[in-house]
Amino acid sequence: MKRGILLASLAFSVASALTPISAFAANNLFQEYIGDYGVSTSGWGSVSTSDGTVAATVPVGSTVTAAYLYTSTWDFSAPFDPSGTTFQGSPISLTPLGVNSSACCNLQGWRADVTSLVAPVINGGPGGTYDFSLTEANTTQQDGEALVVVYSNPSQSTQTVAILNGFASSSGDTSVVNFSKPLDTSAPGFFAHMAIGDGFSCCDQESTISVNGKEMTTVAGNNDSSVDASPADGNLITMGNINGPYTGGTPGFPQTDYSADHEAYDLVPFLSDGETTIKIDTINASHDDNIFVEVYDVSGEGHFVPGTPEPSTWVMLVIGFAGLGYAARRKGLALRSVQA
Repeated sequence: MKRGILLASLAFSVASALTPISAFAANNLFQEYIGDYGVSTSGWGSVSTSDGTVAATVPVGSTVTAAYLYTSTWDFSAPFDPSGTTFQGSPISLTPLGVNSSACCNLQGWRADVTSLVAPVINGGPGGTYDFSLTEANTTQQDGEALVVVYSNPSQSTQTVAILNGFASSSGDTSVVNFSKPLDTSAPGFFAHMAIGDGFSCCDQESTISVNGKEMTTVAGNNDSSVDASPADGNLITMGNINGPYTGGTPGFPQTDYSADHEAYDLVPFLSDGETTIKIDTINASHDDNIFVEVYDVSGEGHFVPGTPEPSTWVMLVIGFAGLGYAARRKGLALRSVQA
């Protein structure tokens, strides 16, 4: 059975019923799909030209479910608005994902829904790699773009695909996927992959990523998606390829080679049989790059939930629960104590 869960409706249903939560609370769950899905990711950046190409690689027989174009911007004085960016020759509407206030330079990711422009190219096609054209509004203030395409294919086994976006706080972020059954990493075909999009990153500006408390890499970042010969403001972007090659380390031996880490990771070495949770922690000690999107592809049926709420969110949740309790008493309902 195929089902796509949008906007983390289940994970946020209780919280949203109580009080609004900021849409810019770091990297939040944006979309989740469970069923015969797959996902493709690619990136592009340049300061020498505003015209570029991103790609999607899908197997024959695929139908596009959703496609999103991201752009990463910076500015020393004020957040830059990339309105005027085009995709496949058409203007696109970009949604800001929030300025990373914990980092320098007004770093911000933006997202556009480009499903209507990607689907006609791929649906019914022969499969393989498809190229899509783009033009930046400002090649200097935009470090580059990332394309994320989710597709369904009847030949796919059940997978969980999730897109998280926003920004990664330098002080640390957490993403969690829960499974209804304990993991069996030795099961035939088991996999757990992750790719990140990182903006304004080069020259040893790096992030550490840990999986279930174990360091996977200390050097996530760089401008691997740039087509220019040298790094410069305007091409400092990387988007890992969710389909590999995977460049993280192993438990006890994290990736420490900055040039060898290409922001696509195999999480399996960091998982144990019987676990029901995968927890991803990120931290950017250098305070000068921005992980604006995380893409996950895990075999089987999982469910992503948000990480630990910010202190202000906890306060509002407590107020919300207190309000529900008062309303219930007003109706004469007997409430049991609930421990969160």
